[in-house]
Amino acid sequence: MNAEPRIPDRRPGFLDPFRFKNFRLLWGGLLVSNFGTWVQFTALGYYVASLAPNARIGALDIGLIGAARALPVLVLSPLAGVVADRYPRRLVLFVTNGMTSVLSFVIFALIATEHAPLWALMITSGMNAATQAFDAPARQSWVPLMVPREMVGGAIGLNSVAFNAPSVAGPPLAGLLIAGIGVAPCFLVNALTTLAVVIALVFMKPAPPSSTHRGNVFAAIREGVRFLVEHPVLRWVVLLLVVSSVTIRPYNFLLPAYAVHVIHTDAKGLGWLMAATGLGAIAGAFFTAATGADRRGRIWVGSAVLGAVGVAALGLTTSFGLAAVCLMVIGLATMSFIGSSNILLQTLAPDEMRGRAISVYSMILLGLVPFGSLIVGALATVLELRWTFVLAGIIALLFALWIGLAKPQVRDA
Repeated sequence: MNAEPRIPDRRPGFLDPFRFKNFRLLWGGLLVSNFGTWVQFTALGYYVASLAPNARIGALDIGLIGAARALPVLVLSPLAGVVADRYPRRLVLFVTNGMTSVLSFVIFALIATEHAPLWALMITSGMNAATQAFDAPARQSWVPLMVPREMVGGAIGLNSVAFNAPSVAGPPLAGLLIAGIGVAPCFLVNALTTLAVVIALVFMKPAPPSSTHRGNVFAAIREGVRFLVEHPVLRWVVLLLVVSSVTIRPYNFLLPAYAVHVIHTDAKGLGWLMAATGLGAIAGAFFTAATGADRRGRIWVGSAVLGAVGVAALGLTTSFGLAAVCLMVIGLATMSFIGSSNILLQTLAPDEMRGRAISVYSMILLGLVPFGSLIVGALATVLELRWTFVLAGIIALLFALWIGLAKPQVRDA
């Protein structure tokens, strides 16, 4: 199903996926687009947190934004998986990236004209999440069709690099922009950079749908869910993804509230803290790309344990320097964990089921993580944000250790 000839059999090199034109174009477009994504993500979090009087309210307001993002993803992701399997992925990505750009222009206009109350940001964030619900499974399930199967692990790792490399430069730039000319231009940056993916798609070769079956949509969704529930490895992968998404993964959404009200830093400081996360994430992405599918189950469990410990440690410090170190560790572990989860899903799911399997993965990451930010944010109004991080890390750690020790089929995957 690949559009280009296979490379002769040998152990794939780290950069071999770049030999394929479609992969090169998509990777380059994502690298530029994700730069704007990180600028907007930083700016939105800081804008909401800075309007709150304290850490408790700031965490709750950011959690409400997360809930607004979670609902459309949770509702639409099962349908998005069917769309990814049945319709041309290139067309789907044209629509989703065009909509993302338009929505960023809308948020820019709202904030620039000082008509951006919390409810308006919740609505636009929800609409943006709805487009991402369709974008993620179509984009991620296209990757295995661009490269030979033995290169899938490396291609997924390189895709993670395209997402996380901009996380080092994007947040500090957002901090400088906010300090220099205000929050609104950050959203304009994202609106423009998202068009890089649209331009890349123009030059890419289309790929046929994985499935030509046009039966009942709900039956197709049930088939995908049944496949994951009954699979001896993937059901545990999905379970730990869910647990981590409502406990430790929301740290990234709540970092602005932590930076402003716990570390007591400004927009520039927030940018550098997020850059520290990005540095760790880049290391995790390169590690994922370099190891491919080798020892993936053990790497997956170890990454989950390290990430949980890192979030608990973050809650125990109020030092800017120690927080930056913790965030680097968390970034590395998180990217290794979600990259390993992605590889296990992509390699263990058959072609005709891959879009639906990835839609569940996307639903968890794009839907449950923002929803988890509401849970953690609400809990922080009672326990304080620091101790909520500690509790979340302990819960995730216990689940990771249980699966790692009690499920040998996962360790050996």
